Amino acid sequence: MPRTSLTLHIAGGVAVAFGMLTVFSGVRTLLGSADMGVVVPFVLWFNTLAGLAYAVAGLGLWQGRRWAWPLSLAIFAATLLVFAAFGLHVAQGGAFEMRTVFAMALRSTVWCGIALVALQALSGR
Repeated sequence: MPRTSLTLHIAGGVAVAFGMLTVFSGVRTLLGSADMGVVVPFVLWFNTLAGLAYAVAGLGLWQGRRWAWPLSLAIFAATLLVFAAFGLHVAQGGAFEMRTVFAMALRSTVWCGIALVALQALSGR
């Protein structure tokens, strides 16, 4: 297996797993079966729905599809926008959990990395 294919398989696997875990956690929280403390609703809804996009992007990466690169970039950009809106919510005195800060930082970092992998591997195809 060429190095590019291995890298895409790893990135795709990470994206699918991350997506499924995100959807599972989000749905549990939305249904009230998981107590996450102070929830910022727009962040919860975004993350839950984005988890589906994570899985789609991951499958595209796994298969080496060119469209997985712009989708990965869009996920990264949308995550940064929601993170910024969350920051504004916090700056205005809104209630929040510190774990949300860490979770959004992790999501941003993971999708930055996945988007860079996708760019290098798929943009020239």
